[in-house]
Amino acid sequence: MKRPSLTRYAWLSIAAAVATIALKAGAYLLTGSVGLLSDAIESLINLVAAGMALGMLSIAARPPDESHLYGHGKAEYFSSIVEGVLILVAAGGIAYTAIQRLFAPQPLEQLGIGLVVSLAATGINFTVARILLSAGKKYRSITLEADSHHLMTDVWTSAAVIGGVAAVGLTGWLALDSLVAIAVAANIVWTAIQLLRRSVAGLMDASLPPEDIQAIEGALASYRGRGIDFHALLTRQGAARRFVSVHVLVPGQMTVHDAHRVAEDIESDIRKALPDAVVITHLEPVDDEISLHDIPIDR
Repeated sequence: MKRPSLTRYAWLSIAAAVATIALKAGAYLLTGSVGLLSDAIESLINLVAAGMALGMLSIAARPPDESHLYGHGKAEYFSSIVEGVLILVAAGGIAYTAIQRLFAPQPLEQLGIGLVVSLAATGINFTVARILLSAGKKYRSITLEADSHHLMTDVWTSAAVIGGVAAVGLTGWLALDSLVAIAVAANIVWTAIQLLRRSVAGLMDASLPPEDIQAIEGALASYRGRGIDFHALLTRQGAARRFVSVHVLVPGQMTVHDAHRVAEDIESDIRKALPDAVVITHLEPVDDEISLHDIPIDR
């Protein structure tokens, strides 16, 4: 089944970023809080990342061609890598501004109105993040999942900033504003590292996660009692696509016709366990020792 276009979710993320930038920038101008400024900067990064996601999702949706027979799905990894780098840049800017303000604190103003505005922006981010995460899991899109996690980081960041600004209002200790902003920067760095690690793993054709491997093994289990064995199981994740190859060892006396039917059934069962997976099987006689020679090569 062909995956529907996901660009509408990217447009939703862009709209949310524009709205939150306006709200958070307004909150900063009202209060002068460097914490709220850091929050606004992160939303600016969200906008750039959402634009990148839109471009990569458009490319990923292209059908296979002569130069890309497996499709263009891996384009999504470029979006998540760029997003991770942008998050690191934002973290550096936030930390720099916060450290400067830590040594030269400034009084905050109109905290009540500023916090209300920031809360409204946080509510927008939370709602959009949940929508993107649901769509990302449903369509196995690392771009949407990365964007969702980024927005959720923004939500927790905003919560910390709002708490810090409120604490300044209650205690009068201006350093709290800068300290919260520094903590926000550290949290953003951790999020960026996680995104980059996952994206690089995808580009390096990392194996499918343990739960997917378990699902494949479950699909193969019923065949082992029929004198059929397996080896050289190889898997990889290519953005939304999952690829599985396995050697099927059948009894030597089985006809080519019957063995082919078995292979087709195995491929069908694996696809039932992993919907939309690309499954490739290779038939070998179980009683021929040559069949075992290709295990080290494939491994």
